[in-house]
Amino acid sequence: MGLLKAAGEGTRLRLLALLSDGDHSVKDLTEILRQSQPRVSRHLKLLADAGLVQRNAEGAWAYYGLAAGGEGAELAQWLITRVDDADPERKRDCERQHAVRAAQQEQAAQYFAKVAGSWDLLKTLHVPESAVEAAVVEALEGRVVELLVDLGTGTGRMLEVLAGSYKRGVGIDASREMLAVARSRLANAAIGHAQVRLGDIGALDASVGPADVIVIHQVLHYFDDPGRMLAQARRLLKPGGQIVIVDFAPHNLEFLRQEHAHRRLGLSRSQMETWAAAIGMEVDLAREFPSDNGENGLTVCLWRLNDKN
Repeated sequence: MGLLKAAGEGTRLRLLALLSDGDHSVKDLTEILRQSQPRVSRHLKLLADAGLVQRNAEGAWAYYGLAAGGEGAELAQWLITRVDDADPERKRDCERQHAVRAAQQEQAAQYFAKVAGSWDLLKTLHVPESAVEAAVVEALEGRVVELLVDLGTGTGRMLEVLAGSYKRGVGIDASREMLAVARSRLANAAIGHAQVRLGDIGALDASVGPADVIVIHQVLHYFDDPGRMLAQARRLLKPGGQIVIVDFAPHNLEFLRQEHAHRRLGLSRSQMETWAAAIGMEVDLAREFPSDNGENGLTVCLWRLNDKN
């Protein structure tokens, strides 16, 4: 730590080390460092201005993480590798960080318990998720891409399942409560190369990309116009990129629209092919996973869209 303190400033080095384990809010960092909010915010601003960290706003809050690229990111990584994890101050920071995350996980678990009833009901209507998750992994064909974006990330499950398939992952969701669950999930799984952000996936910020792969898992049925949503996603893709979609096949379970906010009662392959063609893409992989519940069940579909150009 002595060498690092000579090269920079003690608190800022502690912040970099903490952020190497995942994103944190200013509130988190003040609790961990036991320093005032203005002091921590000032250090974070200096780090952000230097390109060592990046700030992602969520309403009145902001989350900080290590910079994803550039000279600042390289310097931050170089500094972090030289932090002595046996240093007493560093050990105390890690202990407090663990306590903060444990409290957040408990809060997220309480929220998830409130919605578990509806989630559990939906799970009984379709094929076990493990089969679909394995198919999503297979759809990436063993590649490790630079950037994967998960739209409507929810609890962050896709970022966890695909953690070995990307160098950097970003999940976007409009629910702060779900993002709390996702952050707890990623931290618990020690997935430090993914982050989640608050955002409207119906009006995407182009700065999120460009992505090699976009995942849209059980999201499109919440949109009146899935084609418009796909057009938004297309603008985030690199040339030659892919979109992997998981959703339900057409069905007649009207209660899902009335009680669970589904706008579309499933999506057909012909619809997906039409939407893909409209944005210069094509469906090159389509798989179905029928439920064992017959007419009362849901068939889950997986589509992979490839850039035609």
